[in-house]
Amino acid sequence: MTENTLLETRQVTKTFVVRGTHGEDASLHAVHDVSIVLGRGECVGLVGESGCGKSTLGRMVCGLCAPSSGEILFDGSPLPMAGPSSPLAGRIQMVFQDPFSSLNPRMRVCDSVAEGLAAKGFRKRHAMSAQARHEAVQEMFECVGLAGMEKRYPHEFSGGQRQRVALARAFVTHPDLVVCDEPVSALDASVQAQVLNVMKSLQERLQQAQLFISHNLAVVRFMCQRLYVMYLGEIVEELQVEKLGDAAHPYTQALAQAMPSARRRGDLVVLKGELPSPLNPPAGCRFHPRCPKAQDICSEQEPEWKTLSEGWRVRCHFA
Repeated sequence: MTENTLLETRQVTKTFVVRGTHGEDASLHAVHDVSIVLGRGECVGLVGESGCGKSTLGRMVCGLCAPSSGEILFDGSPLPMAGPSSPLAGRIQMVFQDPFSSLNPRMRVCDSVAEGLAAKGFRKRHAMSAQARHEAVQEMFECVGLAGMEKRYPHEFSGGQRQRVALARAFVTHPDLVVCDEPVSALDASVQAQVLNVMKSLQERLQQAQLFISHNLAVVRFMCQRLYVMYLGEIVEELQVEKLGDAAHPYTQALAQAMPSARRRGDLVVLKGELPSPLNPPAGCRFHPRCPKAQDICSEQEPEWKTLSEGWRVRCHFA
């Protein structure tokens, strides 16, 4: 861990016990042996298919659920569970994928946004009067382009406007870290661009770190400087965003080539089959049943990390 490191996960694993089809208990391996690092003021992407464990990792980073094993460090100390009395209240915030379900329909949006400022853990560090909280909420609504709308209820906004409310709620406490879980995936393209521009301007203005979770590499390329690629609960490649066209892992190559703006160079990497079940992940390399480069060793032995250059590493026998 360096002085600039804000967040670090060390071999984090999350396993859920679920009820099987015949009534027996089964283990669902959502996240396995994940180690990531996030610097202060840095926007880092986390990409992968739906169901690969991205949101579960994001919730653990926010303290919403505890890892089964491993360690999460925030600012050099073990991460406590989230709550209004947490010593980190207000320092870590999350933007959820569906803003309508994450906003209380019976509360005016100004009250929802102000809740973080009124949390006990936040008040211990930043004593704010009711008037100061009101002014902070008004300022944040102006920042996200919703000035004068703070007295409305969630159902009175469009989808893009509700997502801006969610952004205002996340950024109003001036957190050190914001976890963005697919924040624009449900929005139209034109609205996506508006929300992304708001997010980027807030991140640059307030110099906050962001963990940006998405399956859209075009969005990640716009927002992030660095990228982690996740497959079936594991990180398979870490690289700079500008290196996407030269990705070393076959899965990252397939994702990059699926972008509409991708330059087609050489043979396309075509993925076969579906994402395996996390209830019974494949032995060896988890990607081998779908990999066009798979050999016998891939089904027998887990690949080790290979460092290709500074900030670029990959888990693949044939990278």
